[in-house]
Amino acid sequence: TRKESSAASDVYKRQVHMDEDGLEWASGKDLTTSIFTDSNLPIIIINTENGAEIPDEPKILGTMKIIQRPNGARNFLTDANNDDFLNYSGTIGIETRGSSSQALPKKPYGIDTLEDDGIEDKGVKLLGMPKEDDWILNSFAFDDSMMRDYISYEMTREMGQYAANLKYCEVVLNGEYIGLYALSEKIKRDGDRVNIAKLSDDENSLPEVSGGYLMQTDRVSEENPAAWYSNGAEYIHEKPNSDDITTEQSSYIEGVFRSLDNNATNSNITSGYPSIIDIPSFVDYMLMAEIASNVDAYALSTYYHKDRGGKLRAGPVWDYNLTYGNDLFQWDFDRSFTDVWQFGYSNTGSGFWGDLFNNLTFKCYLAKRFNELTKEGEPLNFNYISNLIDDTVTLITEATTRENERWGTIEDFSLEIANIKTWIQQRIAWMRDNLGTFSNCNSIETPSLVISKISYNPLETDTFPESKDLEFIEIQNTGTTTVNLTGVYLSKLGVSYQFEENATISPAQSIQLAGNTDVFFAKYGLEAYGRFDRDLSNSSQNLVLADAFGNIIDQVEYTDSAPWPETADGDGFYLELIDVNSDNALASSWQASSDAILNTTSFNSNKIDFTVYPNPAKEKLMITSKQLLKEIIIFNPLGQKIKAFQVNFKTGEISISNLQKGMYFLSLKGINGVQFSTKIFKK
Repeated sequence: TRKESSAASDVYKRQVHMDEDGLEWASGKDLTTSIFTDSNLPIIIINTENGAEIPDEPKILGTMKIIQRPNGARNFLTDANNDDFLNYSGTIGIETRGSSSQALPKKPYGIDTLEDDGIEDKGVKLLGMPKEDDWILNSFAFDDSMMRDYISYEMTREMGQYAANLKYCEVVLNGEYIGLYALSEKIKRDGDRVNIAKLSDDENSLPEVSGGYLMQTDRVSEENPAAWYSNGAEYIHEKPNSDDITTEQSSYIEGVFRSLDNNATNSNITSGYPSIIDIPSFVDYMLMAEIASNVDAYALSTYYHKDRGGKLRAGPVWDYNLTYGNDLFQWDFDRSFTDVWQFGYSNTGSGFWGDLFNNLTFKCYLAKRFNELTKEGEPLNFNYISNLIDDTVTLITEATTRENERWGTIEDFSLEIANIKTWIQQRIAWMRDNLGTFSNCNSIETPSLVISKISYNPLETDTFPESKDLEFIEIQNTGTTTVNLTGVYLSKLGVSYQFEENATISPAQSIQLAGNTDVFFAKYGLEAYGRFDRDLSNSSQNLVLADAFGNIIDQVEYTDSAPWPETADGDGFYLELIDVNSDNALASSWQASSDAILNTTSFNSNKIDFTVYPNPAKEKLMITSKQLLKEIIIFNPLGQKIKAFQVNFKTGEISISNLQKGMYFLSLKGINGVQFSTKIFKK
């Protein structure tokens, strides 16, 4: 049980004062604890203008300093004016935030980092987290352990899903020590947070209107009104928000959710939920919500997002204070049990969660993923969680003593930690007994498709001035049978593509997905198979090709630095897999190839075996091939098509008499679609 927190406002509030240099600290009267002077955690000092009380809204101006010595060294308040040990020092806007947590004496806060003018947002990196201007000070409301959010988000990230970063700190506000907090990222559309496209108000038709959306089911308010109500939940527009979203955009995303409502029991890959949702994100969201027995999941603080051209995804996870057996006991709530499914017990939320669970195929993947994640060393394994808890205890124990002295809300920290561990062990056992078998989805055969080329930062030229228009991804079928691509998609955020129904790729065939199909044709003289949405990252991107249920077919995570070929980063080269039978997850399996022409080298017994002579030549080229050719194209070194010959021979000649002296690229295309290129020289 929890101690009533209503008396916390009457406990000792430490009065802390600085001298004129901001270095010397002294106590006020009725001192019952030691003076706060230093911490093993970063120290955040906030001062509002004239010591003003912080309202719910709007944000008021203040200043913030973050003291963080390097390499985990101890931090001291006397470093407040030492630039060498300041992680941040600048202007902020600050307000209280939260719902039920605002009823407590210890408040959570929302913070904007601002330019010195106090008006413009200023993106900054805080405590090693990616640059942004929106931040939260998480007060761990109603949580005696001070870690339920922290460990849950850590587990989620280890599962491969985005979750907000939390960094523990101790906070001094207007000269008063206010306890242990976590500086946290806010859930926001951003390349380093929820990486979805920004949707403008003039983008109201496909493909642009398909993303990006950040939605939430939660309590509605005047500031965050309901977009619609359906199937047990009230939906709120986060991005675009209710003021900015257009009628067409709102109608589109509502249609996606209503389609899920209507098809959550249908596992057909073209008409059911696999065609609507990214199944792995829904599976992981449900497993995280259920292993924690989160009483708010599905109905409150529940996020969804959809990128342009992509499927609807669940998450990020948020608000995990009422979990692992904890609830609002002081208000007579007790709902986080080890032996219930939360989607059907308390705040049930959207009904499609229960429908998905009751679908045998979805439940099979849920059980399979649970089995994977509870193996030794995995993030839902009890020993892993127990070690994570122990590491967190080591990190914050010192601060919890001061926290409890300040607020008096931690009844028995050691007992709380022991109870969480026992509870989690029982919860894992119950879930394993009640999820059922996963034999029907345990051994899924995926097609032999390989990501074989990636042009992520093409060289801009006078002819092709937009690098992003030249981007492409090549996929090869290395198998001996035709692959039906129905439901196959690029599953990770950042770049999206879904193959249409009954699309196929033949044995030995390679196809290209381009950022701009017209520009791709203009440069390479080849028709791209399709156009992907958004742009490839110029630094690092995780490309995952998956089937309709999210089973990974192929995966490549490239970077723009060694050991990956660095000339592929804007120097006129693209990444090319040296051998399609090698492990393309390894940087050593890739080379940088000139993007002057697209090398479509074949890789098996169906390859074009050919000879071109004489080379150099003056008037004619003789071409001999063991495979029937249907097209021959000549490109200049810029990749521009100079001449094209439609042919139907294995041996023949073409004229090059009207070409200027110099080097060219000759592209041969076989009757089965296999292509190969070689250099030729005109005398």
